[in-house]
Amino acid sequence: MFLTISGATGFIGRRLLKLFPADQHALVVLARKNPRLNPLIHYGHWDPTAAEPSRELLDRADAVIHLAGEPVSQRWTPEVKIAIRDSRILGTRNLVSAIGKLRHRPKTLVCASAVGIYGDRGDDVLTENAKPASGFLPDVCAEWEAEADKAQDYGVRVVKIRIGIALGADGGALAAMAPLFRWGVGGRLGSGKQWMSWIHVDDLAQMIQFAVQNESVSGVLNGVAPNPVTNAEFTRQLAGALHRPALFPAPEFGVKLLYGEMAQILFASQRVQPKAALAAGFNFRYSELRPALDAIFC
Repeated sequence: MFLTISGATGFIGRRLLKLFPADQHALVVLARKNPRLNPLIHYGHWDPTAAEPSRELLDRADAVIHLAGEPVSQRWTPEVKIAIRDSRILGTRNLVSAIGKLRHRPKTLVCASAVGIYGDRGDDVLTENAKPASGFLPDVCAEWEAEADKAQDYGVRVVKIRIGIALGADGGALAAMAPLFRWGVGGRLGSGKQWMSWIHVDDLAQMIQFAVQNESVSGVLNGVAPNPVTNAEFTRQLAGALHRPALFPAPEFGVKLLYGEMAQILFASQRVQPKAALAAGFNFRYSELRPALDAIFC
């Protein structure tokens, strides 16, 4: 299979490359700088917000996987908000425009999105049919997905994976959380009642692979495990997996003082279910939180 992948050097992309080994697939990685990966992987320069990728980087692709985007987990200055928006919306627009100009177009586009599209929804159970919320991040996600959907006009099957809190040993949410718990200063955020929709990064990479390989899959997949937990429960289980106490709750005002507007996503409650993925036959290796954490920290 010929694959073109953006964001391949990130936390999720690194896992994905293991599922499509370069000695069995023809891989093109799109990035601003040469990541100097396996010599069998072809590097293609692309600045997502500046221009379309060169046609030769897409011309032979059976599928395109688009993961690139400015990290959301940082303080949202006006400049950062522009970078978050443009990297997703303009980047996807440029990619789809390039696809539309190809003589031989890929069959499939798998584009990242985020459960941030749902906003703060309390205890509501959210499947793929739930309506988007409004606000900075939900609006970005909705426009991001709309740009990806334009590839359908060119006969391309589009799958959008709304990614939750991805858990793994070498990045993602645990990179910031685990050290605090190891030092014995971890705790719940605010009341701890907000729902956290999580997924083991290996399951997420396999869901992307599943979306590429199964032609019957299209539209939205919620990239989360079937059993979300409250922040208080997540905190308890993370502390248990690390054999540490969880004694120091972080007050909401303090987190907002530290992170500004970005703190809203830390307190947003999103009880998301992967209904479409399960209906399509995807099997989760880690459907419960504690086994996922134990596998990460063993």
